[in-house]
Amino acid sequence: MTGERAIVGSFGNQEAVYNSRVRQLMRHVMALRVSKAVLVLAVALFYTILVLNNITDYGSNYEFVRHVLMMDSTFPGNHGMWRALSSPLVHTVFYIGIIAWESVTMLLCWWAGIRLLKSYRADRAQFAAAVNAAVIALTASLLMWLVAFLDVGGEWFLMWQSKLWNGQEEAFRMFTIVGVVFLIVVQREATTD
Repeated sequence: MTGERAIVGSFGNQEAVYNSRVRQLMRHVMALRVSKAVLVLAVALFYTILVLNNITDYGSNYEFVRHVLMMDSTFPGNHGMWRALSSPLVHTVFYIGIIAWESVTMLLCWWAGIRLLKSYRADRAQFAAAVNAAVIALTASLLMWLVAFLDVGGEWFLMWQSKLWNGQEEAFRMFTIVGVVFLIVVQREATTD
């Protein structure tokens, strides 16, 4: 009998250690899931303030877009001035397009962040679906900074040449921040296997 008790006791101890490791892993997974949700919600908050600023202080930010498109503060005599756009209608369309892009990104980030938060205790498949929503939202953000500000503004309209109307540093900062959040969100979860 004592031999059987020792074997049963040994298995019981191993089971307790295993259960303890599983609980610890699950706490870690839940903490990472909440972290992912909160970070996406923080990006949503940033976009909410950004859209609010662009709407309530329309004139200041419109001037930025206008000067970038007119290329009026780029290096004198540069050979890219044929790209300059001087039409106020085009400036307005560009600026409203930026605000629309920011608004869609804001809504996507709120939607994704709330989905992540609601599903942080769900099974892997359900949480993975919420992660997919966050990937879409964060990709919309990354594309805005990369395409609208760095590619179009920075390179096509030579914003990098302007000391006064240059938003590349801010665009790079936001691309980097959102990129880090993106990498955290797509990080694989640990498993018990």
